[in-house]
Amino acid sequence: MNKVILIGRLTKDPEVRYTQTGKAVARFTLAVDRRFVRRDADSGQQTADFIPIVVWDKLAEVCGNNLVKGRRISVEGRLQVRSYEAQDGTRRYVTEVNASDVEFLDSKNAAQADGSYSQSAPAAPQPAGGADSFGPPIPDEEIPF
Repeated sequence: MNKVILIGRLTKDPEVRYTQTGKAVARFTLAVDRRFVRRDADSGQQTADFIPIVVWDKLAEVCGNNLVKGRRISVEGRLQVRSYEAQDGTRRYVTEVNASDVEFLDSKNAAQADGSYSQSAPAAPQPAGGADSFGPPIPDEEIPF
């Protein structure tokens, strides 16, 4: 069985391209924190792995239109190892995750509030009449769930 499930943050905005047959393909890198701290690190900072992700077809277009640097996502897919011949004639190997499912774990609105995303994220739409158009805020105690 070849199944990979990852949770992490995008290191940059996805790059969407189209094949000669018109099929969309998006590529991005996911920074996935490790659960342990490197023993040789004096700073005690978490270590991350940077995993290349490839997404195809409609899901690639959705990712290209909605994902930005810093966005937290879940990726499910399969590990793929492929090789190609470089311009200098050497054989190169690439290991990447071919994603079949991508789930957005936070919102663009949250990104704007804490500034953790790039400037390319669009601002949240505001109601026509201003912030108070929806009426007064409801206290948490009165919400039935």
